[in-house]
Amino acid sequence: MQLSRPEGRAIISTDLSQDAAEDLLDEPGAEVETRAFVVPAHAHGDRLDRALAHLVPEFSRSYLQQLIEAGAVRLRGATANKPAQRVKAGESGVIELRPTPQSQAFVPEALPLAVVHEDEHLLVIDKPAGLVVHPAPGNWRGTLLNALLARDPGARMLPRAGIVHRLDKDTSGLMVVARTRQAMDALVARIAAREVARQYLALAHRTWQGPPQRRVEAAIGRDPRNRLRMAVVDPQRHAGKPAATVFQLLEQSDAGCSLLCTLETGRTHQIRVHAAHMGHPLVADPLYGGAPAAGLERQALHAFRLAFAHPVTGASLAFQAPLPPELRSAWAAWGLRYNESERLSSPPAAAALDGMSGPAPAAAPRGGGRGGATRTKP
Repeated sequence: MQLSRPEGRAIISTDLSQDAAEDLLDEPGAEVETRAFVVPAHAHGDRLDRALAHLVPEFSRSYLQQLIEAGAVRLRGATANKPAQRVKAGESGVIELRPTPQSQAFVPEALPLAVVHEDEHLLVIDKPAGLVVHPAPGNWRGTLLNALLARDPGARMLPRAGIVHRLDKDTSGLMVVARTRQAMDALVARIAAREVARQYLALAHRTWQGPPQRRVEAAIGRDPRNRLRMAVVDPQRHAGKPAATVFQLLEQSDAGCSLLCTLETGRTHQIRVHAAHMGHPLVADPLYGGAPAAGLERQALHAFRLAFAHPVTGASLAFQAPLPPELRSAWAAWGLRYNESERLSSPPAAAALDGMSGPAPAAAPRGGGRGGATRTKP
């Protein structure tokens, strides 16, 4: 069976609720592709959904079941709305395919991006808080991926438009994005090998106890009591992956503390989970026990430093991004100091260039204004 699809569109496998599938069928003006099919001999006696999964392979069987139940399939001229219905060799039918939210998500959108570095192989950007990195339920458009597709036509040829790692929606700061497949493969390998150094600045609740530097090594997995969040888990009892974060106290007041956080691994929500685990949830991070404070309504986490070897040339690259205004104001509200000019003048510690922690530069007197992210010499 020959399969056709609208030029330039990627119709991808997806799972939707029945209500969502019916919404697709009822959406005015939605692009519709009607495909005729004939049940082949090898599918004789199969369930209708199973036969269609072979005939329309770019859609998941679950999604096809929802289309069947929504009345989008006709077999022998009659509507077939039972996925378990058996088919016979030679029977003909038609199926109406409509773009899913996912397939409509991968379109260019001209959104502003703060580009820190650009060459033919990669971009480094300073992501603002509030920008979703990749389309997902509730955020199918207006994402970093959409912006990359508009900025660089070659991004269409790369998985996820070249995105090799993510920041949470409400985390600001530095990200590296590949522009070529060669760079993408190399960056993915280096991140997996812990050869990309990532350091964050955070504002956390409660005064610091113990030594100024603490290394938290605790596996992270889906919270068995709340599947919407992650948690420190016992891998003997629950699925989890090894994770390690180094926390360095920068300064503290009666309200809380500012921290430099160095990732040794890159698990989902890792810094937020580990900070909460040691009794210092991040400000304005209610998912992990934090509360709005110091004028902040978004989690107080900023990807401050990024260092790695260029994926093609091998040259050492290191970048730093100052705190955005709302975080700088929060620092000041708690009487904590942050001097951008001094922090940006000193590159990441040598150990951090290997993905590990090094001593944080001492806090300097408060001052300085918001500047653009900069490249530093490693």
